[in-house]
Formats: sequence, C-alpha cells, structure tokens
Amino acid sequence: MLAPAHLTFSPYFDIIGNMKNNDAVKALGALAQESRLEVFRLLVRKGSPGMAAGELSDHFGLPPATMSFHLKELSNAGLISSRRESRSIIYSANYAHMQELLSFLLENCCADNGGKC
Repeated sequence: MLAPAHLTFSPYFDIIGNMKNNDAVKALGALAQESRLEVFRLLVRKGSPGMAAGELSDHFGLPPATMSFHLKELSNAGLISSRRESRSIIYSANYAHMQELLSFLLENCCADNGGKC
C-alpha cells in the first residue's frame, strides 16, 4: 500500500543548504522593517490564495505607493510572489524561500554542543 502523497513528498526540505549568506542577508534585511514584517506575516497567514495589493494597502492603512514599495522589497528578497488575476495583482508568501531561510538559520543548530540544544 502506498503512503498518501502529502506524507511522501517534501518539497520544502529538499532545498536545505542551497541558501547563500547574501540571500539570507537580503531576506532578513527586507523583514527588518516593521511594515514589511507585518505584511509578510499576514501573507503567511493567508496562505496560497494571498491578497490583492489594494486589499493589503487598505488593511494596513498605507498609501498604495508605500505598499507598492514594501511589496517590491519583499518580492526582490524572494519572500513573496505575485500573480495577475484580472485587474489585480495578488501577492502570497513564498513558502519555499521562507523554508530555505529558516533552514539556513538553523543549519548548524547546537552543533558546538554535541547537537543538544
């Protein structure tokens, strides 16, 4: 009997070790601003359906130009992706890149303590 696909397919963990220091610094730099961190955390909560740029702007009470700047920074860091739906641009969290960042940060966790945290 085969195991269900969701138990055997692990797309996020196949990429461990691929992130470089520069990519990590870029991602962490993008998150090192309060509004961008809040936007990213909201998009993580929203899941793959994401949110339209206008909805994000309204939700945070930010002018569209300011929201556009923050979305551009998060996108350039690889933390979010966008897609066009009709006349809207929908943004969602890039879970694979987020997993890469977390894996990079935890790569050598407790290594100097014999692997015991």
